[in-house]
Amino acid sequence: MTATDTLPVFSLHRGSLPFLISIPHLGTRLPADIAAQMTPAAARTDDCDWHLDRLYAFARRMGASILTPTYARYVIDLNRPPDGANLYPGQDTTGLLPVDTFDKEPLYRDGRLPDDAEVARRRDLYWKPYHEALQGELAALKAQHGKVLLWEAHSIRSHVPRFFDGRLPDFNFGTSNGASAAPGLAEALAKIVDGHGGYTAVANGRFKGGYITRHYGQPEQGVHAVQLELSQITYMQEQMPYAYDEALAGKIEPLLDKLVKTALSHVAAA
Repeated sequence: MTATDTLPVFSLHRGSLPFLISIPHLGTRLPADIAAQMTPAAARTDDCDWHLDRLYAFARRMGASILTPTYARYVIDLNRPPDGANLYPGQDTTGLLPVDTFDKEPLYRDGRLPDDAEVARRRDLYWKPYHEALQGELAALKAQHGKVLLWEAHSIRSHVPRFFDGRLPDFNFGTSNGASAAPGLAEALAKIVDGHGGYTAVANGRFKGGYITRHYGQPEQGVHAVQLELSQITYMQEQMPYAYDEALAGKIEPLLDKLVKTALSHVAAA
């Protein structure tokens, strides 16, 4: 690996609450050896879940643990199964090693698509360390508190025709149809958003939860996982340069604060 590729694969901030926020698509860096095989479209990292560490800064202050990656989902998607299985059979989605953008722009130059050996290499270098950290922190928090809430923080453009028709609801809560968390949690969170009146919400709609939510959410074992796919139009500029919008974010932060506190109370009572 070159000198520019020796950064830590992930960053873990350890908090005091039984609460871990995972932001697996926050990373924007491309290792030099991988970037050399890729198209200019890859360098834009358009499909990053922009600024979520900033948006969830309030949760860090309240005592949440926060796990974030360094490298972009174009390197390897941390929210996909290690075997690359499609989480949404019959629907278009990007894979463990994405080969195109959400807008179907190629990510690799002609003849440079990763082979099976490269998939395995990246899985070992980037995917496994993140998941080992995730599993380890969940185990530590569960051992300390008895229960733990895993909050999978995601965001996406409000219009992505490849994946859904029209405009996406603002708040998309997923608990794998109730399997990954205490009964009714996703619905309770969506109801709070509906009551707010300024945003739209859905529970277990188009985004029911990715691999992390489905794999680690084991409420019968004390680990409750919920994914929030947040429409980026609610807090940022959806086109380049993908700027954070302080005014929009300032409006949504109190609602996010209420949502995570409600989820924590829901888990504590389960």
